[in-house]
Amino acid sequence: MEPLKHECGVAMIRLLKPLEYYQEKYGTWMYGLNKLYLLMEKQHNRGQEGAGLACVKLEANPGEEYMFRERALGSGAITEIFGTVQNHFKDLAPEQLHDAGYAKKCLPFAGEVYMGHLRYSTTGKSGISYVHPFLRRNNWRAKNLALCGNFNMTNVDEIFARITADGQHPRKYADTYIMLEQVGHRLDREVERLYVECEKEGLKGMNITHAIEDRIDLGNVLKTSSKEWDGGYVICGMTGSGESFAVRDPWGIRPAFWYMDDEIMVLASERPVIQTALNVPAGSINELQPGQAILMSKTGKMRLAQINRAKEKKACSFERIYFSRGSDMDIYKERKLLGEKLVNPILKAVDYDVEHTVFSFIPNTAEVAFYGLLEGFDNYLNELKVKKIEALGHHPNHEELEKILSWRIRSEKVAIKDIKLRTFIAEGNSRNDLAAHVYDITYGSLIPHVDNLVIIDDSIVRGTTLKQSIIGILDRLHPKKIVIVSSSPQVRYPDYYGIDMASMDQFIAFKAAIDLLKERDMKDVIARAYNKSKDQVGLPKEQMVNYVKEIYAPFTNEEIAAKMVELLTPKGTQAKVEIVYQTLEGLHEACPNHTGDWYFSGDYPTPGGVKLVNQAFIDYIEKVYQF
Repeated sequence: MEPLKHECGVAMIRLLKPLEYYQEKYGTWMYGLNKLYLLMEKQHNRGQEGAGLACVKLEANPGEEYMFRERALGSGAITEIFGTVQNHFKDLAPEQLHDAGYAKKCLPFAGEVYMGHLRYSTTGKSGISYVHPFLRRNNWRAKNLALCGNFNMTNVDEIFARITADGQHPRKYADTYIMLEQVGHRLDREVERLYVECEKEGLKGMNITHAIEDRIDLGNVLKTSSKEWDGGYVICGMTGSGESFAVRDPWGIRPAFWYMDDEIMVLASERPVIQTALNVPAGSINELQPGQAILMSKTGKMRLAQINRAKEKKACSFERIYFSRGSDMDIYKERKLLGEKLVNPILKAVDYDVEHTVFSFIPNTAEVAFYGLLEGFDNYLNELKVKKIEALGHHPNHEELEKILSWRIRSEKVAIKDIKLRTFIAEGNSRNDLAAHVYDITYGSLIPHVDNLVIIDDSIVRGTTLKQSIIGILDRLHPKKIVIVSSSPQVRYPDYYGIDMASMDQFIAFKAAIDLLKERDMKDVIARAYNKSKDQVGLPKEQMVNYVKEIYAPFTNEEIAAKMVELLTPKGTQAKVEIVYQTLEGLHEACPNHTGDWYFSGDYPTPGGVKLVNQAFIDYIEKVYQF
């Protein structure tokens, strides 16, 4: 009930016809620009800290700009960057504005290759200099590089050490800059290799330039630059000469989808945004496979290349639970199933008293799981009705049947978020009091002291909003019992592949486990886990083991959830409170093709994730116990 940092989002467009074609068919040469805007706006859920776009104009003459970029900060960044682009055209006469040839020659952002990015900070670093796309400029068109991505690397320190040992000097110690330098360096080498090759063939001047641009192989560039990358990523790029690419990590952690016809190639982080922007069916959209790249040549020819050998697929399950929009037909079904699988533990929590239980959800992202939960309870109630009717014998009277058939699952809109209020929440002593009023409740939505209240959420990570706002405000309705339900399992471990949640003490599940160990005089478990983690610090990351798992091992999910209730229930709460979680088995059954569950299980798909979780635990222990 407190929002996680979302993933970043990417969008790419390659127009495959001249601008005149789109002017004639669609009434504007801005067809590509308009589609990029749609792709980005439809993915606004993935980035509210900043946005940027880049464009390459093919066939520009020497002395003419051919690579353009615009970036902005804030939740209104998409509107701002496209408004800035449109400002270049506002003073044009109508005949100029509708002249594709004039646009191609004279106007900025009138190109054939587009790339957009929506940013959520995964490093805590902010400012316009950290907003994608990043540019690496050069006098050779083919050496110009624009890069953006949805990613986080776990081994930046290792890569930084190696490339500086090779003599490179990255401008900043950040994964995006380092990747830009890596790809840019290999791009330079590829261009120089082709230059020597063309010289040997007797080519000179612009003939060499054109030959290099025709022969350049971005597959080679990506294979040599990405082989060390440890993390989850979809990296997109384009060169000044018009080549473009998108490459996915070998574990398939981060998502990417593409579509191509004879007019356009499109890539985005989510499938339904392509469906909406281009009005095409889901079946015509392809998923970029783990370790695979889609490569577009200067002339618009597409090929798929296996850049890195695919590893065991560990596609992120949180994409299905929370990050991606629920309008994807598969995600919608999976979220409903996540809700449906919680019926039995909820029945146990309300002592099977469905008649006196009201169901609701917070926040809106949990709505689809809520529908699945209701369907599950409808099925449960139908089974009960059948048994009750069968028990009546062969001649039930009308009144008996009516009483049984009138049973309904009771669902209400119990809580509503006041989105205006958060803007004015102050820091300091007054914050908690104001935070308690971020949600409004619907008075009269349940019978006081009689009804149970079941509230479903998609995930419970830190629990701060539960403690500061949700439980206290729901208690004002005087339910007999409040059951908080999470459609995902307990979030126990940090993510290192794109989400800003890196320290152990952020997790209410971890706090609960530590408290239980202390209460039960089991501090030796903490000490052993710390010593094991510390002893492997000097080992190669490939040999490391996630010893943080030992903190949770002595306890059942129910024991940890019960301790969470103690930690999160505000003083003075009259209703009994219980927290019910999805199981790992339930998650895997609902989302069978997205087995990346490291948030819950601690099974990190890459060695870098294991290294970083151990370091996070060491940092926590040494901070708390002041080593």
